[in-house]
Amino acid sequence: MPVQTEPARRELTTEPRFSDKVFRAIVTGGGLSSLLILGLIFAFLAYQGFSVLRSQGFHFVTGSTWQIVQDDAGNIDLSQSKFGIAAMLIGTILCALIAVVIAVPISVLSALFLTFYAPPFVKRMMVAVVDLMAAFPSILFGLWGFFILMPSVEYWAKLIHKYFGFVPIFKLEAPVVTRSPFVAGVVLAVMIIPIITSISREIFSQTPLDRVQAAYALGATRWSMIRAVALPYGRSGVVGGAMLGLGRAMGETVAVYTVLNIVYQINWQILLGAGGNVASMILLKFGEAGPQEIKALMAAGLVLFLLTLVVNSLADFVVKRSGGKGR
Repeated sequence: MPVQTEPARRELTTEPRFSDKVFRAIVTGGGLSSLLILGLIFAFLAYQGFSVLRSQGFHFVTGSTWQIVQDDAGNIDLSQSKFGIAAMLIGTILCALIAVVIAVPISVLSALFLTFYAPPFVKRMMVAVVDLMAAFPSILFGLWGFFILMPSVEYWAKLIHKYFGFVPIFKLEAPVVTRSPFVAGVVLAVMIIPIITSISREIFSQTPLDRVQAAYALGATRWSMIRAVALPYGRSGVVGGAMLGLGRAMGETVAVYTVLNIVYQINWQILLGAGGNVASMILLKFGEAGPQEIKALMAAGLVLFLLTLVVNSLADFVVKRSGGKGR
């Protein structure tokens, strides 16, 4: 009979292992590098656009005139030139809000269907398609909007104007409906639907099983369970996904540039073919801009950077405020 020896006792300690230390260092370095990169981008934009912001003052954000005045030597005179991006800022926010209003209901319903209703084989296929759509280049959405959506938008615009024309934003004073903020908003909505759907589906799939089974045990139907359990639990995730989609829509460049007319005038009528977007304006001007105008474009990029940062911070605040209510 072999002699059985008692195994050595393990010594309990709170000291992390070497592999844990390495992993923690890698994760910490990745997080700090992201903050460092964002800080460098902010510093670069602020340094490049400081002269324009100093010369234009608050008019850079409130004005809607982009007028370049050159001196006798052919250089841009910043004291006489006027740079204002108010129209572009309003167009950016307007197009992004249209996209969110259209995308959020579709995304939430799609996420609920994939989580609670879809058969397994349909769910696997649709999840793959949604994730693939989230990775599509924006130029593809822009081309789709230009060649497929815009030929049909005249009928949609006239229909909306006919039944909702009493609302100021749906009022159409001129018969120009193509390349409008409405078209840009629809294109952006198609772009952000996969993002919001993916985030909402992940949140809904983490609904506690005991709560789901308790709701069924009390006689709830599937829709009653969704209303009483899944939606309150996933509310913070849906809000966070919507705000993330809003930030994505506000920073979009190529797709909006393809389907929207850049007009330096504040336009609140979403069906009228005139508007603007800060990112697409930068793309339009950058190729032919001189050194001083490039600084103005950098200042516009800085304003857009800060606006997106504010939106993301607001999303984080809303998620934290609503996160504990549904759990």
